Amino acid sequence: MAEAFIVEAVRTPVGRRKGGLASVHPADLGAHVLRALMERSGADPAAVEDVVFGCLDTVGPQSGDIARTCWLAAGLPEEVPGVTVDRQCGSSQQALHFAAQAVLSGTQDLVVAGGVQNMSQVPIAFASRQAAEPLGLTEGPFAGSEGWRARYGNRPVNQFYGAEMIAEKWGIGRAEMEEFALRSHRRALRAIDEGRFDREVVPYGDVRVDEGPRRDTSLEKMAALAPLMEGGRLTAALSSQVSDGAAALLVASERALREHGLTPRARIHHLSVRGEDPIRMLSAPIPATAHALKKTGMTIADIDLVEINEAFAPVVLAWLRESGADPERVNVNGGAIALGHPLGATGAKLMTTLLHELERTGGRYGLQTMCEGGGQANVTIVERL
Repeated sequence: MAEAFIVEAVRTPVGRRKGGLASVHPADLGAHVLRALMERSGADPAAVEDVVFGCLDTVGPQSGDIARTCWLAAGLPEEVPGVTVDRQCGSSQQALHFAAQAVLSGTQDLVVAGGVQNMSQVPIAFASRQAAEPLGLTEGPFAGSEGWRARYGNRPVNQFYGAEMIAEKWGIGRAEMEEFALRSHRRALRAIDEGRFDREVVPYGDVRVDEGPRRDTSLEKMAALAPLMEGGRLTAALSSQVSDGAAALLVASERALREHGLTPRARIHHLSVRGEDPIRMLSAPIPATAHALKKTGMTIADIDLVEINEAFAPVVLAWLRESGADPERVNVNGGAIALGHPLGATGAKLMTTLLHELERTGGRYGLQTMCEGGGQANVTIVERL
């Protein structure tokens, strides 16, 4: 049976909104990690058969197949193609899945997966608004669909509403979420101070570390914030940060390892994606994780480390309750509440961090999952080699 291996994984530091990476063209962010990926891996760039990148809001500097643009901006061979995918926040995790599936199928041997997003330049959902307004379309993607209305009514479809639904369903109070958010910042700052991210991060100019974690935050400051929705529990402190960044991984077959003298760092053990209620939207990692564990015959106790995207605090807290995972194995170096969530890049970023942390701690299996628009969630399980 064919196998797929991760040879190398790198990322930029994550820049905060209007921070050190805000003025960098998305193609240059992506090019930065692609150059570093090829240099560190030692692979021949001309042997790469495809570049699969995740990106949302592909308008302006992120339009025109940003995967291809990043590769060319990096000065890499023109004969290598690129394709951009959109599975909302899981786009670059899906990019990794597509790259691994190409290798597992035997149709390709060396594929780059990754993602890029500059949210400072292209705010979330900006692309859909820009495309719709000249056509006189002022409603979102669901309004006007008779089939959608018949199935889901006129309930709001947005991430804030979904996060509030999760907090309500699982009885997660604001104080519990604030304690979780504070822990995310503290873990992230510890990781930065101890140099845990040094091997995975490729500094960009003067930006050498993640800009998001706040040393001055506290439970008292969080408690003073107003809710994002009237009568709600969520605040900005309990949400992922608007961010800029890029990440990339090199996926290889056994044949590519032999032919190019590459050293594998992890084996792709499992890939899957599942869907759930698109109105609640953000709870899909729960059934997706259960599905992945059942399909592999594993239990959550077999997993040494977990990276689950902290889109909002209740997403992870509900997942912890349902999965029974040990919180000390989950997002051990902080998550998106502290480190940021550069949408299309986050999936590749999380896998990059997961791989390096498995190596640092000597763990064997790592699981990555994240909530995605439309009520979806990817799950990737890797085995450190």
